[in-house]
Amino acid sequence: MARTEYQHDVIAWAREQAHFIRSGQFDLLDREHLADEIEDVGKSEQRELANRMAVLLAHLLKWKYQPERRGNSWRLTIKVQRKNIAKRLKNTPSLKPMLSDPEWKESMWGDAIVDAMKETGLEDFPETCLWTFAQMLDQDWLPD
Repeated sequence: MARTEYQHDVIAWAREQAHFIRSGQFDLLDREHLADEIEDVGKSEQRELANRMAVLLAHLLKWKYQPERRGNSWRLTIKVQRKNIAKRLKNTPSLKPMLSDPEWKESMWGDAIVDAMKETGLEDFPETCLWTFAQMLDQDWLPD
């Protein structure tokens, strides 16, 4: 059986690797690329959490700094992001330590500010995050 090259067709390669694992043909596994792919799953989960947090924060910023434009759409986005973040943290508890990483929080805050600036036209947002993670994730909390 000709082995599929990782660089040639990653989907066919993944199916083939799964077949090798299930059939106990461990000597045929592409260990290096498998290890890379497994690590990438973790990175993907981290990126997904960071993206959801940035969207949440951008909407919290818009809520705080454009009170005249508050509406159900923003409220719904905030609610949905919080719900999805909570689900992600429940299903992947190893993501929780990221919430206490100041560098990660700073990066996410920067992404949120860029998004809020694009969407509002405002430029005068604080350089550091205004809220705790407990506030951000509290389904009943909104900034004044």
